[in-house]
Amino acid sequence: MVTPKRLAELVEGDSVMDAEPIEDADRECPDCGGDVISVGYMPSVTEFVTAYKCQECSWGETDRE
Repeated sequence: MVTPKRLAELVEGDSVMDAEPIEDADRECPDCGGDVISVGYMPSVTEFVTAYKCQECSWGETDRE
């Protein structure tokens, strides 16, 4: 099973400082319709990001603007 920090690193593509517990995102993947999970994390001291990742395919995104 993937840890919250590892999931955040997979979506971010780099190491992160800290991550919150993984949660069900209550949404469907736009690519395959699979279940999506979310994790909040801090890639730096001044930034908090929520990442979303499909459990069935490689789709993932963040809430960054």
